Amino acid sequence: MILDDAHEHVAEEENYFVSMTDMMVGLVFIFIILLMYFALQFRQVTDELTGADAARAQILSQIQQSLKQKGIDVSIDTQNGVLRLPDSILFDSGRDQLKPDGIDAIGKLSIALEEVLPCYTQSQSNSPRPAHCNNTEHSIESVYIEGHTDRDVFSGGGRDNWDLSVVRATNTYRALVGSRAGLSELCTTKGSQCEPVLSVSGYGPQRPIDTGDSDNAKAKNRRIDLRIIMVAPDSGETVRKVEQALQK
Repeated sequence: MILDDAHEHVAEEENYFVSMTDMMVGLVFIFIILLMYFALQFRQVTDELTGADAARAQILSQIQQSLKQKGIDVSIDTQNGVLRLPDSILFDSGRDQLKPDGIDAIGKLSIALEEVLPCYTQSQSNSPRPAHCNNTEHSIESVYIEGHTDRDVFSGGGRDNWDLSVVRATNTYRALVGSRAGLSELCTTKGSQCEPVLSVSGYGPQRPIDTGDSDNAKAKNRRIDLRIIMVAPDSGETVRKVEQALQK
Protein backbone atom coordinates (compact mmCIF):
# COMPACT_ATOMS: atom_id res chain seq x y z
CA MET A 1 0.00 0.00 0.00
CA ILE A 2 2.84 2.32 0.90
CA LEU A 3 4.64 1.43 -2.35
CA ASP A 4 1.52 2.16 -4.38
CA ASP A 5 1.22 5.57 -2.73
CA ALA A 6 4.87 6.28 -3.45
CA HIS A 7 4.52 5.30 -7.11
CA GLU A 8 1.39 7.42 -7.41
CA HIS A 9 3.22 10.37 -5.86
CA VAL A 10 6.14 9.96 -8.26
CA ALA A 11 3.74 9.73 -11.21
CA GLU A 12 2.01 12.93 -10.12
CA GLU A 13 5.36 14.72 -9.89
CA GLU A 14 6.35 13.49 -13.36
CA ASN A 15 3.03 14.66 -14.78
CA TYR A 16 3.54 18.01 -13.06
CA PHE A 17 7.00 18.50 -14.54
CA VAL A 18 5.77 17.41 -17.99
CA SER A 19 2.96 19.96 -17.77
CA MET A 20 5.39 22.66 -16.64
CA THR A 21 7.76 21.79 -19.49
CA ASP A 22 4.93 21.96 -22.02
CA MET A 23 3.86 25.33 -20.64
CA MET A 24 7.41 26.69 -20.78
CA VAL A 25 7.82 25.49 -24.36
CA GLY A 26 4.53 27.17 -25.24
CA LEU A 27 5.63 30.45 -23.62
CA VAL A 28 8.96 30.36 -25.45
CA PHE A 29 7.11 29.74 -28.72
CA ILE A 30 4.78 32.69 -28.07
CA PHE A 31 7.80 34.88 -27.20
CA ILE A 32 9.51 33.93 -30.47
CA ILE A 33 6.35 34.76 -32.44
CA LEU A 34 6.06 38.15 -30.71
CA LEU A 35 9.75 38.84 -31.30
CA MET A 36 9.33 38.06 -35.01
CA TYR A 37 6.24 40.26 -35.12
CA PHE A 38 7.94 43.33 -33.67
CA ALA A 39 11.14 42.74 -35.65
CA LEU A 40 9.17 42.66 -38.90
CA GLN A 41 7.17 45.70 -37.85
CA PHE A 42 10.32 47.65 -36.98
CA ARG A 43 11.97 46.70 -40.25
CA GLN A 44 8.89 47.68 -42.27
CA VAL A 45 8.62 51.11 -40.65
CA THR A 46 12.39 51.68 -40.90
CA ASP A 47 12.40 50.79 -44.60
CA GLU A 48 9.47 53.11 -45.27
CA LEU A 49 11.06 56.00 -43.36
CA THR A 50 14.40 55.50 -45.09
CA GLY A 51 12.67 55.37 -48.46
CA ALA A 52 10.74 58.56 -47.69
CA ASP A 53 13.96 60.35 -46.73
CA ALA A 54 15.59 59.26 -49.98
CA ALA A 55 12.55 60.45 -51.96
CA ARG A 56 12.64 63.82 -50.18
CA ALA A 57 16.35 64.23 -50.94
CA GLN A 58 15.60 63.53 -54.59
CA ILE A 59 12.79 66.11 -54.60
CA LEU A 60 15.10 68.77 -53.16
CA SER A 61 17.85 67.91 -55.62
CA GLN A 62 15.45 68.14 -58.57
CA ILE A 63 14.18 71.56 -57.47
CA GLN A 64 17.73 72.80 -56.88
CA GLN A 65 18.90 71.63 -60.31
CA SER A 66 15.87 73.19 -62.00
CA LEU A 67 16.56 76.53 -60.30
CA LYS A 68 20.25 76.34 -61.14
CA GLN A 69 19.37 75.95 -64.82
CA LYS A 70 17.23 79.07 -64.47
CA GLY A 71 20.09 81.06 -62.91
CA ILE A 72 18.94 80.87 -59.27
CA ASP A 73 21.50 79.49 -56.80
CA VAL A 74 19.96 77.92 -53.68
CA SER A 75 21.23 75.52 -51.02
CA ILE A 76 19.55 72.40 -49.75
CA ASP A 77 19.68 70.52 -46.44
CA THR A 78 18.66 66.95 -47.28
CA GLN A 79 18.87 65.78 -43.66
CA ASN A 80 16.18 68.22 -42.56
CA GLY A 81 14.34 68.41 -45.87
CA VAL A 82 14.96 72.11 -46.47
CA LEU A 83 15.59 74.27 -49.54
CA ARG A 84 17.00 77.69 -48.59
CA LEU A 85 16.44 80.93 -50.46
CA PRO A 86 18.74 83.72 -49.23
CA ASP A 87 16.98 86.89 -48.13
CA SER A 88 19.29 89.02 -50.28
CA ILE A 89 17.66 87.90 -53.54
CA LEU A 90 14.10 88.33 -52.23
CA PHE A 91 13.71 91.33 -49.92
CA ASP A 92 15.44 94.60 -49.09
CA SER A 93 16.54 95.03 -45.48
CA GLY A 94 13.57 95.51 -43.15
CA ARG A 95 11.07 95.18 -46.00
CA ASP A 96 8.36 92.57 -46.43
CA GLN A 97 7.55 93.20 -50.10
CA LEU A 98 9.45 91.18 -52.69
CA LYS A 99 11.82 93.31 -54.74
CA PRO A 100 11.84 92.94 -58.55
CA ASP A 101 14.66 90.37 -58.50
CA GLY A 102 12.78 88.52 -55.76
CA ILE A 103 9.59 88.38 -57.81
CA ASP A 104 11.61 86.96 -60.71
CA ALA A 105 13.26 84.37 -58.42
CA ILE A 106 9.94 83.25 -56.92
CA GLY A 107 8.45 83.00 -60.41
CA LYS A 108 11.24 80.60 -61.38
CA LEU A 109 10.78 78.70 -58.12
CA SER A 110 7.07 78.29 -58.88
CA ILE A 111 7.95 76.71 -62.23
CA ALA A 112 10.39 74.31 -60.54
CA LEU A 113 7.79 73.36 -57.92
CA GLU A 114 5.15 72.83 -60.60
CA GLU A 115 7.54 70.44 -62.36
CA VAL A 116 8.29 68.31 -59.27
CA LEU A 117 5.61 68.51 -56.57
CA PRO A 118 2.67 67.08 -58.59
CA CYS A 119 4.61 63.79 -58.80
CA TYR A 120 4.31 63.42 -55.02
CA THR A 121 0.92 64.99 -54.30
CA GLN A 122 -2.69 64.97 -55.44
CA SER A 123 -4.80 67.79 -56.81
CA GLN A 124 -8.03 69.22 -55.43
CA SER A 125 -9.22 69.61 -59.00
CA ASN A 126 -8.42 65.92 -59.70
CA SER A 127 -5.87 66.85 -62.34
CA PRO A 128 -4.11 63.77 -63.75
CA ARG A 129 -0.63 62.92 -62.59
CA PRO A 130 1.97 64.36 -65.01
CA ALA A 131 3.26 61.85 -67.57
CA HIS A 132 6.92 62.55 -66.71
CA CYS A 133 6.53 61.36 -63.09
CA ASN A 134 8.19 58.13 -62.04
CA ASN A 135 6.22 55.59 -60.02
CA THR A 136 6.71 56.06 -56.28
CA GLU A 137 5.01 54.89 -53.09
CA HIS A 138 6.07 58.04 -51.23
CA SER A 139 4.14 61.30 -51.09
CA ILE A 140 4.44 64.79 -49.62
CA GLU A 141 2.41 65.70 -46.54
CA SER A 142 3.31 69.39 -46.32
CA VAL A 143 5.59 72.06 -47.77
CA TYR A 144 6.11 74.84 -45.24
CA ILE A 145 7.20 78.24 -46.52
CA GLU A 146 9.16 79.49 -43.51
CA GLY A 147 10.25 83.06 -42.83
CA HIS A 148 13.44 83.64 -40.79
CA THR A 149 15.22 86.82 -39.67
CA ASP A 150 18.43 87.76 -37.89
CA ARG A 151 18.54 88.86 -34.22
CA ASP A 152 18.83 92.59 -34.88
CA VAL A 153 15.90 94.49 -33.39
CA PHE A 154 13.39 95.44 -36.05
CA SER A 155 11.21 98.45 -35.32
CA GLY A 156 9.73 99.27 -38.69
CA GLY A 157 6.05 100.12 -38.67
CA GLY A 158 5.55 99.11 -35.03
CA ARG A 159 6.27 95.44 -35.81
CA ASP A 160 9.01 93.07 -34.76
CA ASN A 161 11.00 90.24 -36.37
CA TRP A 162 8.19 87.76 -35.76
CA ASP A 163 5.78 89.84 -37.80
CA LEU A 164 8.39 90.45 -40.46
CA SER A 165 9.14 86.74 -40.88
CA VAL A 166 5.45 85.79 -41.14
CA VAL A 167 4.58 88.53 -43.63
CA ARG A 168 7.59 87.70 -45.80
CA ALA A 169 6.63 84.01 -45.84
CA THR A 170 3.02 84.92 -46.64
CA ASN A 171 4.05 87.22 -49.48
CA THR A 172 6.33 84.50 -50.83
CA TYR A 173 3.39 82.09 -50.82
CA ARG A 174 1.15 84.61 -52.58
CA ALA A 175 3.80 85.20 -55.24
CA LEU A 176 4.19 81.44 -55.80
CA VAL A 177 0.50 80.73 -56.30
CA GLY A 178 0.07 83.99 -58.17
CA SER A 179 2.64 82.79 -60.68
CA ARG A 180 1.36 79.19 -60.82
CA ALA A 181 -2.20 78.92 -59.50
CA GLY A 182 -2.07 75.12 -59.67
CA LEU A 183 0.31 75.05 -56.71
CA SER A 184 -2.52 76.07 -54.39
CA GLU A 185 -4.50 72.99 -55.49
CA LEU A 186 -1.80 70.49 -54.52
CA CYS A 187 -3.04 68.42 -51.61
CA THR A 188 -2.58 65.27 -49.55
CA THR A 189 -5.36 62.91 -48.53
CA LYS A 190 -6.29 62.92 -44.84
CA GLY A 191 -9.35 60.87 -44.09
CA SER A 192 -12.07 61.90 -46.52
CA GLN A 193 -10.45 65.24 -47.38
CA CYS A 194 -7.53 66.36 -49.51
CA GLU A 195 -5.79 69.09 -47.55
CA PRO A 196 -3.54 71.73 -49.18
CA VAL A 197 0.16 70.96 -49.16
CA LEU A 198 1.51 74.51 -49.12
CA SER A 199 1.51 76.29 -45.78
CA VAL A 200 3.17 79.32 -44.16
CA SER A 201 5.06 79.80 -40.90
CA GLY A 202 7.32 82.44 -39.38
CA TYR A 203 10.06 81.92 -36.79
CA GLY A 204 11.63 85.36 -36.48
CA PRO A 205 15.22 84.93 -35.20
CA GLN A 206 14.47 81.72 -33.27
CA ARG A 207 16.01 79.21 -35.71
CA PRO A 208 19.40 80.57 -36.80
CA ILE A 209 21.66 78.48 -39.01
CA ASP A 210 24.66 80.56 -37.88
CA THR A 211 24.82 81.73 -34.25
CA GLY A 212 27.56 84.29 -34.88
CA ASP A 213 27.17 88.07 -34.75
CA SER A 214 29.03 88.90 -37.95
CA ASP A 215 27.28 90.46 -40.92
CA ASN A 216 27.86 87.24 -42.84
CA ALA A 217 26.18 85.19 -40.10
CA LYS A 218 23.21 87.54 -39.99
CA ALA A 219 22.88 87.37 -43.78
CA LYS A 220 22.67 83.56 -43.60
CA ASN A 221 19.91 83.72 -41.00
CA ARG A 222 17.77 86.11 -43.06
CA ARG A 223 16.12 83.64 -45.41
CA ILE A 224 13.04 81.87 -46.71
CA ASP A 225 13.08 78.10 -46.22
CA LEU A 226 10.92 75.54 -47.96
CA ARG A 227 10.61 72.59 -45.59
CA ILE A 228 9.24 69.37 -47.07
CA ILE A 229 7.47 66.88 -44.81
CA MET A 230 6.79 63.43 -46.21
CA VAL A 231 3.77 61.30 -45.32
CA ALA A 232 4.69 59.08 -42.36
CA PRO A 233 4.19 55.29 -42.57
CA ASP A 234 0.71 54.09 -41.66
CA SER A 235 1.30 52.07 -38.47
CA GLY A 236 -2.04 50.30 -38.87
CA GLU A 237 -1.18 49.26 -42.41
CA THR A 238 2.22 48.10 -41.21
CA VAL A 239 0.63 45.91 -38.53
CA ARG A 240 -1.66 44.35 -41.15
CA LYS A 241 1.29 43.62 -43.41
CA VAL A 242 3.19 42.01 -40.51
CA GLU A 243 0.17 39.85 -39.62
CA GLN A 244 -0.09 38.71 -43.22
CA ALA A 245 3.63 37.90 -43.28
CA LEU A 246 3.32 35.83 -40.09
CA GLN A 247 0.37 33.89 -41.49
CA LYS A 248 2.45 32.90 -44.52
